[in-house]
Amino acid sequence: MFFLDIMSWLTEERLLQLLEQYRSLGPLPGIGLTFMKSFVPPLPTIAIVGLNGAVYGLWLGFFYSWLGLVAGCVTTFLIIRQIASHPYLRKWALRPKVARGMKWVRNSGFSYVFLLSLFPVGPFVVINMAAGLAQMRLRSYLLALCAGKAIMVFAVSYIGNDVDRFIRHPGEIIYVLLFIGVSLWGVKAIEARFTRAAQAREEQLPSGESLQRK
Repeated sequence: MFFLDIMSWLTEERLLQLLEQYRSLGPLPGIGLTFMKSFVPPLPTIAIVGLNGAVYGLWLGFFYSWLGLVAGCVTTFLIIRQIASHPYLRKWALRPKVARGMKWVRNSGFSYVFLLSLFPVGPFVVINMAAGLAQMRLRSYLLALCAGKAIMVFAVSYIGNDVDRFIRHPGEIIYVLLFIGVSLWGVKAIEARFTRAAQAREEQLPSGESLQRK
């Protein structure tokens, strides 16, 4: 009940008041709010990222939001990967939604994390926990997470930095969509390169030996 009261209190107007009130602390409020998103799922990602863009400006707002989101996700991922053998987590991993996520991570971990990181709303906690439980490689996880969050955060920050502009000229939203499309193509090319490299290394290993996770 107390938790629900807190979430109902955190409206967009109050979040803006908090950011403005503690702006003297520099980037800490903006980074802290986005960091908490990984641990408090109901926090409104779009509102927080958009407000960071409005309060700190486009580039600083983008960087603070991106840094906070990535740091929160990586922290969750590393904690879950470290305690993946705990009985409670094993039982939690049997849930259908989590089991599907783990299967996707094992088959195509990079695409799973990257594509779902593009959306400003979604099961962020499930994504991070599924990747951690499946023991996804840290390098692949970081690359997919950082790229996906960068695209999403920039798009939301760009709009949040000057909402009135898009209200006056709605056609300009096409530039954001083009940016996302080009970024998708670029990251998929990077993924293909890493996939080919991993396959080449596996072919060089003796039969039955698997690559050690980093």
